[in-house]
Amino acid sequence: MYIIDTHCDALLKLQADFRNTYLYKDRSLDYLNSPELDTNMNRRIEGKVKVQFYAIFISPLLPDNEKWQHALEQIDRFHKDILTQKHMVHIKNLREIKNLKEDEYGAVLTLEGSDAFGNDLVKLRTLFRLGVLSLGLVWNNGNLVGDGVGESRNAGLSEFGKSVIEECNAHDVLIDVSHLNEAGVKDVIKYADKVIATHSNARAIMDHPRNLYDEQIKAIIDKGGMVNIVFCPPFITEGTATYDDLFKHIDHLVKLGAENHIGLGSDFDGITEYVDGLQHAGHYQTFVNALIERYGEAFTKRLTHDNFLERFC
Repeated sequence: MYIIDTHCDALLKLQADFRNTYLYKDRSLDYLNSPELDTNMNRRIEGKVKVQFYAIFISPLLPDNEKWQHALEQIDRFHKDILTQKHMVHIKNLREIKNLKEDEYGAVLTLEGSDAFGNDLVKLRTLFRLGVLSLGLVWNNGNLVGDGVGESRNAGLSEFGKSVIEECNAHDVLIDVSHLNEAGVKDVIKYADKVIATHSNARAIMDHPRNLYDEQIKAIIDKGGMVNIVFCPPFITEGTATYDDLFKHIDHLVKLGAENHIGLGSDFDGITEYVDGLQHAGHYQTFVNALIERYGEAFTKRLTHDNFLERFC
C-alpha cells in the first residue's frame, strides 16, 4: 500500500552536505542510498513512499540577508539531488499525483516558515513558480507573517500575513498550520482556502505545543482540511514511542471525526529520535501492516493516501 508523506527535512541535510564541500571537497551524502538520509531513494522504494513532500527550512538564527540564499540552495539540491533520481517526477500541481505511473515517484517542494521571503511577495511568487505547493507560515519563532508556538507574544496573523494567505489562495497553495500558535491557526481557518497540518498530533493525548487542541482539529475538519500524524516521539508520548502510542493519536482524531481527514507527515530527516520500528522511510510497510491489523485495509488506505487525494488532488 503506497504512502503520501507530507513532511521531511532531507533538503536541509543535503544543503549542509553541499556547503561542506567548500571545505572538504567530497560530498558524503548520496540521495540514492546514504544511510544518514531517512528518506533516501532506496528507502522510499522499499517503503512504497509514492509521494514525498520536501520542506525548505530556514533557521531563524540565520541573518536575514542570508535566508533567501539558503532557500535557493535547498531548491537547487531538490533539483540536483532528488529530481535526478530514476523515475522521480517533480509534482508542480497536486492534481498531477493522480497521473503518476506505477514505477514513478513524486516529489513535492514545500516551505516551512516565511523567513525565506521576509516581506517580499515577489520572492514568494518566485517560490511558487519554482514549485512550492505548501506553505508553513511560521516555524516555532515569530516572523513578519505571524507567531509560531514558541513566540510568547501570541499574536495572530499580521496584515502582511493575510496578504500572504491571499497569494497562496490565488496560486492554489496549501497553508500548513503545524507550527502556528492558537491565534494564527484561527486566522488561517478564517482566511485560507486549503488548510493542512502536515506534521502534528493530538494535544489531548500528548500535551506538547506542537500538537493540536481538539477544537483546532475540529475546525480543520470543518474546513475540509487534513491533520497528518507525525513520528517525532516527543509529540507522541513520554519516553520511548511505539506503534501503540501512535495509534492513540489516530484513535483520538477518528473520535473527533477525522476519519476522512487524516494522513501521514513523518518529519523524517528532521528528527533524531524515532518510533520503535519506524526509524526511516524503508520501515513504512511494516507500519502499514500494523495499521491494517488494527484498523482494516479500507481505513489504512484512506490514511496512507486516499484522504489526501480526495481533499487536494
